[in-house]
Amino acid sequence: MAKAFISGCAGTALSEAEAAFFAAERPWGLILFKRNIGTAEEVCELVARFREAVDDPDAPVLIDQEGGRVQRLGPPLWPNRPAARAIGRLHAEDPAAARRFAWLHGRLIAADLHDLGITVDCLPVLDVATPETHRAIGDRAFSEDAAAVAFLGRAVAEGLAAGGVLPVVKHMPGHGRATVDSHLDLPVVAAPRDVLAVADFVPFRELADLPMAMTAHIVFRAIDPERPATTSAVVIEEVIRGAIGFDGLLMSDDLSMKALGGDYESRAAAVLAAGCDLVLHCNGVMEEMRAVAAAVPELAGRSAERAADARAARGPAQPLDRQADEAEYAVLAERGGFIRAV
Repeated sequence: MAKAFISGCAGTALSEAEAAFFAAERPWGLILFKRNIGTAEEVCELVARFREAVDDPDAPVLIDQEGGRVQRLGPPLWPNRPAARAIGRLHAEDPAAARRFAWLHGRLIAADLHDLGITVDCLPVLDVATPETHRAIGDRAFSEDAAAVAFLGRAVAEGLAAGGVLPVVKHMPGHGRATVDSHLDLPVVAAPRDVLAVADFVPFRELADLPMAMTAHIVFRAIDPERPATTSAVVIEEVIRGAIGFDGLLMSDDLSMKALGGDYESRAAAVLAAGCDLVLHCNGVMEEMRAVAAAVPELAGRSAERAADARAARGPAQPLDRQADEAEYAVLAERGGFIRAV
């Protein structure tokens, strides 16, 4: 049985120490970053070696492939895709065209990933932008309109699913009001709970049927003034599982972000104690990976059921006319204000 964590690795190929670690500790999944991306052949080999190490030919392999500033696969080997805000701009003038743009965005990203054996994309971003939204989210958010975010996020998720890739909604229950970067500091949001409920939480509630979600490292003072959502049983039980109604597989955001304090064992334990199903650790530092692995158990109970359900939710890739769809997508992206680099 897999353990309740997702791990990173250091480079474009697994070291012998990493392969041995994965074989012994059996993380549920592997997440890839730019440091792990070489040629297509190297990515395929890395994915295959991870699955061989954990003795699971379909073990989940994740990536953050959003477009814009957050795309681990990029030129010259993979297309440069626009940020979500370009889709949101088109929505303001033509919602039907924007929905098609969003669906194609997910479908074509899924095609890029499927070719490499990557089966999970940490997308769509459902954070609702506000005038004070920090650049860490910035144009990764579709819009300041919660209904538009939900509408476009659904289309992206459906496009990913049509390409045989599982979507992960993020950052639950909402990162749009953060005014600092949670990679570096702990954001604190002071908005009243009733305001959050009719704005920030709306897209997550609308997409609560999706199989996977990622938490936000943010303190919501009106709900739990002491703990960020990732380690708050109050936020997870009352808001994520309760008001939002999400009963899928819930993973933390990256444990190595500076918004969280304490050593890695205590961070991992706090994540699971709060009600997350999986701990995410991304940076590939072996000492930290060992500490996380020592603090997490095998998946069991409802978390094991959710993990199995998430894997079962991934279907086969549907047929794609890649050339025609890329051409249509390029026209829609240009309408959304995206200028492709030459």
